[in-house]
Amino acid sequence: MFNDLEKMRRRHSNLSKLSMAFFYAIAVSIALNFFWQPGKIYSSGVTGAAQVIASISEKVHIPLTTPILYFALNIPLFILAWFKIGHHFTAFTFLAVLFSTIMMHLMPAVHITNDPIVCAIFGGLINGMGTGMALKNNISTGGLDIIGIILRKKTGRSMGSINIFFNLIIIIAAGFVFGWVHALYSAMGIFINGRVIDMVYTSHQRLQVMIITNQPKKVINEIQHSMRRGITIVHDAEGAFKHEEKTILFTVISRYEMHDLSDAMYKSDPYAFVSITESFKVMGHFYEPKVE
Repeated sequence: MFNDLEKMRRRHSNLSKLSMAFFYAIAVSIALNFFWQPGKIYSSGVTGAAQVIASISEKVHIPLTTPILYFALNIPLFILAWFKIGHHFTAFTFLAVLFSTIMMHLMPAVHITNDPIVCAIFGGLINGMGTGMALKNNISTGGLDIIGIILRKKTGRSMGSINIFFNLIIIIAAGFVFGWVHALYSAMGIFINGRVIDMVYTSHQRLQVMIITNQPKKVINEIQHSMRRGITIVHDAEGAFKHEEKTILFTVISRYEMHDLSDAMYKSDPYAFVSITESFKVMGHFYEPKVE
């Protein structure tokens, strides 16, 4: 019975990842063909690199398209992901890139507007949403996502900030080859893209939680039942107003677990004082679900 349920869970998870890979393919194709290409805006990561190379090849009369270059540039990153992240993860990354390559080629270019500001904003929003949703479902869109995931494990930096850092190269290349005006608008689109990724893909953001309660056992049991988080206990604290004995609990959670924490506190001690702040960096062991 347990094995059957596990198989059903995995099948459902795989179907969800497959649908999300296709969702990303549609998002990046709309961003590219509806906004970036008409506005001469260069995207982030491998997509932007493919655009720059395709534009240069067009000037020297070599027929290389953005979709083909996008797929070709991702091949070495597939190999890196296979050895550094996981086989299951790499398989769905390959599908996401393959779907995107096909959709970029098949989706007709629609010139909604040539305004580079509008194209930068909407291209960044749409692609950022697609990328964030894909990452939230534990699949990569290829390119810098793979490098970002590996570096995030080592440095603790957010996906969006890593994305923005590497994309400075794209901006500089676009500036030298096609003019600094297009580089400026591309930088704006890349920044929006990175911020939207961070807004959607929140599971990597760390929050420090301080709980002041007079029912520590209930709170600890409820939190550890609903979340896999360690808790540090500070005994013999005293409230200054009524001079009541209190216990202070410290833990670190991901932003994605905020709802679980709220439920746990409501069930265990709804009158507890809870303070939540963003953690710039977490050193030591912090449990993260394994990327497969």
